[in-house]
Amino acid sequence: MNLVIRRANTDEADFLTGLSVRAKRSNGYDEAFMAACMDELTVTESLMQEGEYWVALTGAIVGCICLNVNQATSIGEISALYIDPNYQRLGIGRQLWQKILRRAQAQGLKKLFLDADPNAVSFYQAMGFTITGQVPSGSIPGRTLPRMTLLIA
Repeated sequence: MNLVIRRANTDEADFLTGLSVRAKRSNGYDEAFMAACMDELTVTESLMQEGEYWVALTGAIVGCICLNVNQATSIGEISALYIDPNYQRLGIGRQLWQKILRRAQAQGLKKLFLDADPNAVSFYQAMGFTITGQVPSGSIPGRTLPRMTLLIA
């Protein structure tokens, strides 16, 4: 598979929202859960200007990742990583992750964190993250998510 990774264009926000929804839904969540998550899954031009959105293409976009950087603290947050369900488990997530890790290192970041969907914990652990706590879900009252952290050497 010929995979290209490039910065996302702001006019791709709606497509990235659809990709995020399809990827999240593939974890078996019901419609009520998905409706509650829509604000968090919606990609806007504003979000794309605040963070570094990158996309993976095999002709069409099949995955995306976003890095948000706090230069004052040298800490970054992975705020999105979604792979089209038809392209999951093909190494695309790993390649997007490697791109973001290189970006984080180039910017001198010391630490990355993310709030993981429970279904993605094993993937992030394979990428070197460890669970460092629990945080409240941004969309489901009473639900908590694993907070995961990676120290960058």
